[in-house]
Amino acid sequence: MQLSSSGEARLASRCGFYETGAMTATSLHPAALLDGLVIRVDHVGICVSDIDEAGQPWTQLLGCEVVDREEIASQQVAVGWLRLPGEQTKIELISSLGNAGLDKFLAKRGNAMHHVAISVTDIREAVRRMKTAGLRLIDQEPRPGAGGHLVAFLHPSAMAGTLVELVQAG
Repeated sequence: MQLSSSGEARLASRCGFYETGAMTATSLHPAALLDGLVIRVDHVGICVSDIDEAGQPWTQLLGCEVVDREEIASQQVAVGWLRLPGEQTKIELISSLGNAGLDKFLAKRGNAMHHVAISVTDIREAVRRMKTAGLRLIDQEPRPGAGGHLVAFLHPSAMAGTLVELVQAG
């Protein structure tokens, strides 16, 4: 089905769509807010009450130890990582050291998946685009995260109930 007018094409453009080939109703795709910035899924974060205890079944399942432990005082958390050989995507075990949000999460859900992290090339540009698009953000500006990286979180209400973390290598 061909779009009938240049007015429809302008409307599609204003609504954040781009064309692929001949302009038809079925060839329109939403333009990605993070187009050109995404590197990969960086990690999946799992909120746990005890990193050592929670790490045991992961070690048994995957055959790798919890490594690169650190405390991030500014966020009141401790983290440990499971790095699969030959893989860039990691599993983060995150535990509260007085972080009210994580304490609330643990009280409500227990040990459970907490967030998905996306690695980006330019976190400031990513945050700017999300603000411009009106997405609800937890962090209005990037902040220091684990491993010296910069991080920013999107509110779960902006992502169909999933907490999303953007990560830029430091």
